[in-house]
Amino acid sequence: MTAAVLTTLSLRRRAFLATAIAALCLTGAACAHADPVDLTVIDRDTGETLRVWRHDGRLFVAGRPGARYSLKVANNTDGRVLVVMSVDGVNILSGETANYDQRGYIFDAHESYAVNGWRKSDTEVAAFTFASLPQSYAARTGRPADVGVIGMAVFNERPAVQEPTDEPDQAANDADAARRFEASPVPAPSPEGFTAPPPPPAQVAPSARAEAFGSSSAVVTAERREDKLGTAHGARERSVITEEAFERATDYPQFVSQIEYDSYDNLVASGVIQPAWNTQHRPRPFPTHPDGEGFVPDPPAGG
Repeated sequence: MTAAVLTTLSLRRRAFLATAIAALCLTGAACAHADPVDLTVIDRDTGETLRVWRHDGRLFVAGRPGARYSLKVANNTDGRVLVVMSVDGVNILSGETANYDQRGYIFDAHESYAVNGWRKSDTEVAAFTFASLPQSYAARTGRPADVGVIGMAVFNERPAVQEPTDEPDQAANDADAARRFEASPVPAPSPEGFTAPPPPPAQVAPSARAEAFGSSSAVVTAERREDKLGTAHGARERSVITEEAFERATDYPQFVSQIEYDSYDNLVASGVIQPAWNTQHRPRPFPTHPDGEGFVPDPPAGG
């Protein structure tokens, strides 16, 4: 589906959080969804939505190394929203280290679609692909610290200014003109504003590996970090977008969400996932009570 990408004013003024999540969903009984905007991770090679595990108040999914994935976003509200998205601490549109005031995708009321990769231009993305930490886009661009997390910040749109029906005085005219000027769209960014390709991975000598990963102790520590899953700058794919203006209702997002990810084995090792053998069956020393006494029989042929 064709997506719309934000071209927005830079909002750097200090402001209070004027609109809470409750403004998007006035009461729990009246709201069909727990969140104003849903985020799910989909394995594009299998078509399956990745299961979410909850651990210590955080959300996790398990990715398969080498698999392509997409981020499906669903706007459950009755108005347009802007969703600023990041992967591994990097804005997926511009390639900048992520911040709330950067560009994002615009979703119409109750619209949903899947975002498949790092935005390269108005017509292309580089596929999101699970890969080892050193092969991730963030690590290859010198930013490995936040590898393993997907984030989104949701902004409501400022309501349109209603034109007065009566002839206003000059002061009112001036104020209205100032508001229209502030809300006017800024020029569309050039293609250079999109995600830059990562440099080729550097060849790091074994003796320098601990320093390269910011560790003073251990090549072993660096090797453990290499096992962590990140998101690579995958193959180019066609993905057409249009650019539109969007004025945020507030400087601060109305809703922020994140999903952390790693390989299944790493999530088991860290205690996030309890493996089936641990939760459903525990080995028993005497699973049966045979009658009589005997000796160990031979296994079946070929066993």
